[in-house]
Amino acid sequence: MIELETKIDQKIKDQLEKIDDLEKEISTKVLSAFIKNEVSEQDFHATTGYGYNDNGRDKIERIYADIFKAEDALVRNQFISGSHALTVALFALLRPNDTLLSITGKPYDTLDEVIGIIPNPSSLASYHISYEQIDLIDNDFDYEKIKVLLTTKKIKVIEIQRSKGYSTRKSLTIEKVAKVIKFIKEIAPLTIIMVDNCYCEFVNTKEPIEVGADIAVGSLIKNLGGGIASNGAYIVGRKDLINLCAERLTLPGEGKEVGPSLNANKEILQGLFLAPSVVASALKTAIFTAALLEDLGYQVEPKYNEERADIVQNIIFGNESDLVKYVGAIQNSSPIDSAFTPIPSPMPGYLDKVIMASGSFTQGSSIELSCDGPIRPPFIAYQQGSLTYCYGKLAVLNAASKLKS
Repeated sequence: MIELETKIDQKIKDQLEKIDDLEKEISTKVLSAFIKNEVSEQDFHATTGYGYNDNGRDKIERIYADIFKAEDALVRNQFISGSHALTVALFALLRPNDTLLSITGKPYDTLDEVIGIIPNPSSLASYHISYEQIDLIDNDFDYEKIKVLLTTKKIKVIEIQRSKGYSTRKSLTIEKVAKVIKFIKEIAPLTIIMVDNCYCEFVNTKEPIEVGADIAVGSLIKNLGGGIASNGAYIVGRKDLINLCAERLTLPGEGKEVGPSLNANKEILQGLFLAPSVVASALKTAIFTAALLEDLGYQVEPKYNEERADIVQNIIFGNESDLVKYVGAIQNSSPIDSAFTPIPSPMPGYLDKVIMASGSFTQGSSIELSCDGPIRPPFIAYQQGSLTYCYGKLAVLNAASKLKS
C-alpha cells in the first residue's frame, strides 16, 4: 500500500493546497470574531440553574452571529442534536394550517416522525401543519415546480437540506443555494427559507445567511464543534426568528435569557476556534479516500477533484459484504472501541438496518472520523470527518487493505 499511498498523495496535491487556502481564509474570519468580541477566560465560567447573566454563553452567540453574518444566533448545549435543533426551529416557525415545503426531496430519516411522514402524535402533522415536497432534478432544484407551488399555495417555510443524508444525490453547493434563494424571494418574499447546514460549515467561504437564507441550523458535534464540543447545536438568522426558536427551546417570555452553560462555554469556544483546521483535515481525508477507492475500482461521489459542499464522502460498494468490511475496518482503526466490530442493526429514526463505525471521543460525533450506511442497494458508505489528516489516512489505508485481503 506504500506505493499506492505515494501515488495518491501526488495525484491530490493540488486539491490539498486549495484546502490550505480555504483554511487560512476561514481561520481569519473566526479569529476576527473572537478578537472583536473580546473573549476572555472569564467567559469560560459556568452557570447553573436558570442560567441568568451567562456572559460567556451570550458572547458565543454574538461570535456565531458575526461569523455567519446573521442578526442573531442561538447556540446551546440544551440541543441534543442537529435534528433536535431543526425540530425546534420547525415548531417555532410553523403554526396550525401552515405549510412546510422541502425543495430538496425528503429530509433526513430522523425527521420523518417530526414532520409526520411516519405518523406520530407529536408530529407537525398532528398540529395540522401540512407538508409538501419537491425532488431535485439532476442534483439541482426543480425551478418550474417551485414556481408553480409558490404561486398556487401559501408556503410558510421552505426547507433546504444541503447535505445528501442517506440519499444518492449530490450535496448542494452554496452557489446553487444562493441561486434558488434569489429565485424564491422574487416570487414569495415573505416565505421563510430555512437551511439545514449540517456537515457544510466552513467547507466554503460563504454560509447560507450571506446568500439570503432567513435561518440556518447545524450541530456542534459536526463541523463547528471541532471535535471538542461534546454536544449542542446552533441556529443563526433573523433576530425575530431566533427569538421564536429560543422561546420554543426554553419558554415564552424568557427565550435566550435562560439556559445554563454547565461548563460548556470553553468547549464550544475552543471547538469553534479549532473548527477551520479540523474541517480542513476532514476535507483532505475525504479527498484522499475518493482518489484511493476510485483507484481500487469503486465508484465514489464526489470525485477527488470535484467541488465539495460538505465533509461527506460516498463510496458506492454495490454489495453488502464490502460495505460491512470497510466500515468494520474504519472502526478497528479508531482510537475508541477499536476492538469492537460493528454489525448491521436497527437504529432509532431509520427504516433500514444501519452499519456504523464511530470510534469517537464524543458519542455520535461525525467531525471525528466515522463511516456508516443503510443496508440497502447500492450499499453506500457515507464517510465523514477526521480530527487530523494523518489519522484519517491511516484509517482509510487500513480499510482499503482489508477490502483486498
